Amino acid sequence: MTDDLKDTTTTEAAAEDWAKLKLPPRLTGLPMPVWITENDGYPHDVRVKVSTLHGGRGSWRTAPPIAVRPQPHEIVPGSLPAADFVLVSRWIDLNRDVILDYWNGTIDFDGVAPRLQQVQP
Repeated sequence: MTDDLKDTTTTEAAAEDWAKLKLPPRLTGLPMPVWITENDGYPHDVRVKVSTLHGGRGSWRTAPPIAVRPQPHEIVPGSLPAADFVLVSRWIDLNRDVILDYWNGTIDFDGVAPRLQQVQP
């Protein structure tokens, strides 16, 4: 695993989601980290989680989910500041194929970083 891409699996979080990847700002161009996940039989469609804290900090547990399809939208309206949501939506649009491939298990964590595109502010 690379230093830039962190598998955030812990024993405590394993029951919640064992295959989440934390993508730091240096890989995404976003001002905050985001998490993508594999589909582990979830009852919902593909989502990313977005830290509400700018910088590399943030917690998976408190990060609001953003649905990817049919277009990016907040699961809980107003969970992100409007400017952050616009930027995250642009990042999702740029990286939709990577997010979906990871969700579907077509690629693993090693295949994510080389394909990521950074969003421009």
